[in-house]
Amino acid sequence: MIPRIRHQARLRRLLSQFAVVGLVGARQVGKTTLARGLAAREQGRVTFFDLEDPTDETRFADPKLALESLEGLVIIDEVQRSEGLFRLLRVLVDRPANRARFLVLGSAGPELLKQSSESLAGRIVYHELPPFRLDETGEESIDRLWIRGGFPLSFLASDEAQSAAWRAAFIRTYLERDLPQLGIAVSATTMRRFWTMLAHYHGGRWNAAEVARSLGVSAPTANSYLDALVDSLLVRKLTPWFENLKKRQVKAPKIYLTDTGLLHSLLRLKTEPELLGHPKAGASWEGFAMHEVVRALSIDWEDCHYWATHRGAEIDLLVFDGGRRIGVEFKRTSAPGMTRSMHSALADLKLDRVFVVFPGGDRFRLHERVDAVGLERACTEGLD
Repeated sequence: MIPRIRHQARLRRLLSQFAVVGLVGARQVGKTTLARGLAAREQGRVTFFDLEDPTDETRFADPKLALESLEGLVIIDEVQRSEGLFRLLRVLVDRPANRARFLVLGSAGPELLKQSSESLAGRIVYHELPPFRLDETGEESIDRLWIRGGFPLSFLASDEAQSAAWRAAFIRTYLERDLPQLGIAVSATTMRRFWTMLAHYHGGRWNAAEVARSLGVSAPTANSYLDALVDSLLVRKLTPWFENLKKRQVKAPKIYLTDTGLLHSLLRLKTEPELLGHPKAGASWEGFAMHEVVRALSIDWEDCHYWATHRGAEIDLLVFDGGRRIGVEFKRTSAPGMTRSMHSALADLKLDRVFVVFPGGDRFRLHERVDAVGLERACTEGLD
């Protein structure tokens, strides 16, 4: 198993500052393994509850009785299965004599848990655990990470067939078990069709009306399906940026599946040649590279945007870094060059810099304010 040192360090820091820390992420992304690794290095008492374990579920029949006398680090896995737990945690952490810190693990994102954690305002902070990233797997594994994705059991599988089989099982389990547990009432068949449609939208603009017509549902229903996958941290919405211009600008968000391995499974792409010959290969690499760059820049997704006009000008990623406006383009080519979109973005958005991220490790100048940077180099050196 690949040690997730950066995430362990982040959790230790948060636990020293907050009474309750929420570790969130998609199912099977490695939350339990990370928490157990943290517990093994903890000095002092550690208590671990797994609410999917029948024994722990029985111990947790009366949560107050189970928790009120505990000290040290208390880890509660699958926290979304215990209704009312967050209200109890507020009571416990507000006690003058409280000597416990709580690490709660959930297979959902902060927004999905928000309604349960409102009573812990000011007492809880969330850390999202994503699938493996390039800084964890190493640059020599970049193609494997792109093709298989970063879910640990998919990435570490002994061969491509085993990796594909794991992803197929993950998708089936999510549709048949996880969605109902999250309170989302939609058939597995309908949601599979929807998720597959999203795979074809990957890197494209969301059109709720178009998707709704294809599924035979209303646009609000299609949006609710999208929100379910976003809240489960399986899909990202990249919001558009609006500048005070006379040009008509695009208002729809762009859609990216968070893991390219799942994307490839939904597109029925089993081998590297199949992927490289598919029309979505460029969009797949764009999403993969974008997630790596956002992580390398330590930027929240809520602070990331794209920009586009109805005349065709577009910048894939727009970020604000220390007062600078930075545009990022992603091109799966060995010889990137300047485009009309880049010239438009530089002028209309008054960008300080534009970086064109491409496969490889080189860096070279394309324009006075535009550099081409290989993905490996962008992730190790940043965008300066």
